[in-house]
Amino acid sequence: MAAPKVAVVGAGVIGLSTALCITETCPSCSVTVLSDQFSPNTTSDVAAGMLIPHTYPGACNSACWCPWHLIRLRAQVCSDAQTFRKKSAMTCVPHLSCLLDTGFSSLHYSSLHVCFCLYAGTPIHVQKQWFKETFTFLFAISNSPEASEAGIHLVSGWQVFKNTPKEELPFWSDVVLGFRPMSEAELQKFPQHRFGQAFTTLKCDCPPYLLWLEKRLKATGVQMHTRKVADLWDLHSEYNVVVNCAGIGAHQLVGDKKLFPVRGQVLKVHAPWVKNFIRDGDGLTYIYPGIHRVTLGGTREKGSWSLSPDPGTTKDIFDRCCSLEPSLRGAQDIKVKVGLRPSRRCVRLQREVLSRGGVKFLVVHNYGHGAGGFSVQRGTAKEAARLVGECIAALPGSSSRAKL
Repeated sequence: MAAPKVAVVGAGVIGLSTALCITETCPSCSVTVLSDQFSPNTTSDVAAGMLIPHTYPGACNSACWCPWHLIRLRAQVCSDAQTFRKKSAMTCVPHLSCLLDTGFSSLHYSSLHVCFCLYAGTPIHVQKQWFKETFTFLFAISNSPEASEAGIHLVSGWQVFKNTPKEELPFWSDVVLGFRPMSEAELQKFPQHRFGQAFTTLKCDCPPYLLWLEKRLKATGVQMHTRKVADLWDLHSEYNVVVNCAGIGAHQLVGDKKLFPVRGQVLKVHAPWVKNFIRDGDGLTYIYPGIHRVTLGGTREKGSWSLSPDPGTTKDIFDRCCSLEPSLRGAQDIKVKVGLRPSRRCVRLQREVLSRGGVKFLVVHNYGHGAGGFSVQRGTAKEAARLVGECIAALPGSSSRAKL
């Protein structure tokens, strides 16, 4: 058969990372990135780009019972609602079948084994794997001659708490470098805080990192077109598979009512003397030094679609950050940026088969990363690329056709 054509909708960090992984996993594919906005005009360009994982709500610890595993197991052998209902009723968790009575029946049962958030949320061990794969990938770049061009660098610092957190050892503590409790001497820098953690992690500066991804994609033959996609079905006559990495745009593109914006306003300032990151334990106030500018944050305004900077918020952010690092009072060239984090209970990472008039169209979704996009970009992109491979194997004429 001719080279399968794959379209990736979205050119933020998730879309570009996914396109890159597809070229690596399916080198025979013809890949095109479609987006109405490219860097420097994406949400990813506003993000701080720090690799400190965001724990997705509803997540379960890998040590506890998790119905996600049962769904995954049974969905692999169930092709319809009746079979799924019968098998779930035979498990030790009979209420799994009630999912079919809460809108679950509208999904494609053959795709459920890759939907991580249908019931229990994304398991912690899956989130950790995504983060580890991302950290490993970016660490290798940071240790290469391409680090400067890619805008990737190591940065050390502190995460401080006014009260000792219930979880003193987060799930990602053995992935970052040198994780340890802060010493009493270090805590003297933060008199309003009683506990802290010190570690070294990675930061991706944007736009450089997105431009580096674009350059790498173009070198492999990937096409990039500025195009507003209003309906995924509009692409079915041009491509064999489409990958939805539209971020907050998926709210309208696929009508995902579970997707909502979390508005983030940040400041980008010139303060070259600030070398260490500082993050308040609640994640709301942070100071993240980049190669050229320092990002000060931030806000989490759930449900707000406004992209207009708010002067009062700007002052509040600056004052909060100065309380953590008083020397920032001397920061210059303050620029205000606003972005809308594409948030939902968990990442939507799954296959779907669209059907109209008897014609089927294969789709892979990879969006809804919220505040954690940069931290899990590579991990979720690899999984999305694997799903694209499954879709390609299922195409008519494929030598290794897979059952959808």
